[in-house]
Amino acid sequence: MEQLPNFLNQRAFLTPNRLALVFDNQRWSFMEMYRTVETLAQKIATLGIQAKDSVAILLTNRPHTVFIIHALQQLGVSAVFLNHRLTAKEMVFQLKDSGTRLLISEDAFKEKMNGIKGLFHELPMTTIVEIDHLETKKVPLVNEFVLDEVCSIMYTSGTTGNPKGVLQSYGNHWWSAVGSALNLGLTEKDGWLCAVPLFHISGLSILMRSVIYGMPVYLYEEFNEKTINQVLQAGEVTIMSVVSTMLYRLIDDLGDKRYHSNFRCMLLGGGPAPKPLLDACLEKNIPVFQSYGMTETSSQIVTLAPEDSIVKLGSAGKPLFPSQLKIMNNQMQLLPNQPGEIVVKGPNVTKGYLNRDEANKKNFKDGWFYTGDIGYVDEDGYLFVMDRRSDLIISGGENIYPAEIEEVLLSHSSVKEAGVVGIEHTQWGQVPYAFVVVSELVDEANLINYCKDKLAKFKIPHHIYIVNELPRNASNKLLRRKLHELMPKG
Repeated sequence: MEQLPNFLNQRAFLTPNRLALVFDNQRWSFMEMYRTVETLAQKIATLGIQAKDSVAILLTNRPHTVFIIHALQQLGVSAVFLNHRLTAKEMVFQLKDSGTRLLISEDAFKEKMNGIKGLFHELPMTTIVEIDHLETKKVPLVNEFVLDEVCSIMYTSGTTGNPKGVLQSYGNHWWSAVGSALNLGLTEKDGWLCAVPLFHISGLSILMRSVIYGMPVYLYEEFNEKTINQVLQAGEVTIMSVVSTMLYRLIDDLGDKRYHSNFRCMLLGGGPAPKPLLDACLEKNIPVFQSYGMTETSSQIVTLAPEDSIVKLGSAGKPLFPSQLKIMNNQMQLLPNQPGEIVVKGPNVTKGYLNRDEANKKNFKDGWFYTGDIGYVDEDGYLFVMDRRSDLIISGGENIYPAEIEEVLLSHSSVKEAGVVGIEHTQWGQVPYAFVVVSELVDEANLINYCKDKLAKFKIPHHIYIVNELPRNASNKLLRRKLHELMPKG
């Protein structure tokens, strides 16, 4: 089995005094971070946690989260990342499905923790503050990472049924970082700004790159365009990960000002960017590299090279060096400019979903991952993404699957049929709209309130229209792409 030295341990040995993490006015070198992490790991070990256990984290974008993530790696534990925007019920499914042995959270999520406790009372829970007060237990920490072993588990919603746990190995993270460096380059001045959630692969991948590259992370608890624009004008940060909504807000706030010449890359994910936004960035001399990736590919797998960011405006680029891409339709590889399913392969691609044999058989064939996303490559091999998993709604960088909302609406006693589609929105990119056929009179406000108890806030439909029938094909399958035609005119 292939192995590499423990990432953080090796980094602290190689460049102990190099800057690792910046948050507010606090700074940690890699050696300072390693010592903090080592102590945390020894405290967590007193809770009976052992190698190959799964431990869930429900935490904010703060330094203690970075330290906890690394501490779990020192113990050889798989970290289950909980999206704190989900409801307690949604989280409990993931906790049970992953076989989580412990939940680590913080005081900010007391209400969520109480909700989880009510539904899953036998799950041990602790907080950052409680861990700080524990004694340490001298346990051997992991010396080498087995590249095939699971490092992290992140849940991604499916078009049907419950969310699926994506198994991300140490090798997946290693090759994702290597592929990114081979594309974007790496300099001794690099510093990566992270204002995306650490529970998303976009955030976690920055932490993994940091220890692999020896590069500081500038961490922000939340995105604030005014603060971040000031930082990007100061010169310490060279790269930032964004989704379209963040970029819109940055450009709006920037006005006539410009970023420091050290700033070299906005890495844009979370769905295709509108051309006017890319044009506005071009005008301000802000390099934007569109990328295509997902939880299953441990972040980006396709990205525009710097020299192509102008000539191929609107493209997601070519596969990263360790990865491959093809467009398929009914087991046939398509020619350039023919739309079909995006299929990818590479050492950064997950080996599969946890406890989902059927999904694994369907999505993974001969080493290739069938993404379900639609796109085409041009004659030069550049990928253009047309649709994300066909019906996927991307709202502010969050993935929303219509089926999940439809299932909740259909559980209402008055709803006979339900269909959900993404509608363009200036701030969020897209927001969900629902269309329902009802058996008895019920108003929109009642249905929206019903959703509030069962769905994360960003999944609640902005509007629910009561209609006579939903568009269906000959097989009685819902035609979501035609739902927007049911919206009242004007």
